[in-house]
Amino acid sequence: MKLEIKNVSKSFGGMQALNGVSITIDKPEIVGLIGPNGAGKTTLTNVIDGVHNPTRGEVWLNDERIDTFPPYQIARRGLGRTFQVTRAFRRMTVLENMMVPAMAINPTVSKKEVLEKSWDILRFLTVEHLANEYGRGLSGGQQKLLELARLLMLDPDFVILDEPFAGVHPKLQETIYGYIDKVRQEGKAIILISHDMDSIFTLSERLIVLNFGEIIADGHPDQVKEDPAVIEAYLGADEEE
Repeated sequence: MKLEIKNVSKSFGGMQALNGVSITIDKPEIVGLIGPNGAGKTTLTNVIDGVHNPTRGEVWLNDERIDTFPPYQIARRGLGRTFQVTRAFRRMTVLENMMVPAMAINPTVSKKEVLEKSWDILRFLTVEHLANEYGRGLSGGQQKLLELARLLMLDPDFVILDEPFAGVHPKLQETIYGYIDKVRQEGKAIILISHDMDSIFTLSERLIVLNFGEIIADGHPDQVKEDPAVIEAYLGADEEE
């Protein structure tokens, strides 16, 4: 497994959102990604998963260049993500929300197999009672769990979790912790973006800090949090992305 971001820059008109970002993830690990307002975290994840093409630089997944591919092709190659604003199909049930993307990504899989896997994941996340609830009726926390369930259906090698704890009840947060632990134990890599610093420092094995579209620190969380540049740029400032 290997994800390589090679000297990636991204500009929108006259605004430079990313400038020469290079990251390699080549083993199962939880990588925290933090930074102050406008640091470029969301832009970076959008470039990784194909929402945006980089202005310069390249993105490689398992030795294949992917920065020209649309998101669905990147998902088929083993990279999945959740979004800061959840994207459930409001007129579908939870079960349908899980089955439809999985069958779209892998058209040859049988409906029976997808259904069985859906129920296994619902039980793991302890939300099997929501199976027949419509997306529009879910709370914010339940929608977060649904996004995680859909990711488990796709079984990606690399997982990007964008603000998974935002607006989530503490009990549901424990479930999300269990999800992250399960994914990590299965030998996958996770990029974790969160405002919740307790969670970031508890879960992350590696921490990357962006500021003004550039990496200012990359290392073990205990070292990064003592970095004067990080303290000045992030830990003493409000954050938004």
